[in-house]
Amino acid sequence: MGECWYEIRIGGLLGETLLAAFPALRAHAQGAVTVLTGPLADQAALHGVLAQIEALGLELLEVRRLTP
Repeated sequence: MGECWYEIRIGGLLGETLLAAFPALRAHAQGAVTVLTGPLADQAALHGVLAQIEALGLELLEVRRLTP
């Protein structure tokens, strides 16, 4: 199936230390939301990112798979 691109929205603005936890994803601020965007190899990689968000106590707002 190959990698898919995702957009993940997190409540709040993440600093450099927290963003370092997501090296494969690009980040930008949109108001009071941090948007992470990038390719993930498979569902396991997506679940890994989601687990990292939970482990860091971040507020997950939305996950969207982007169409190529």
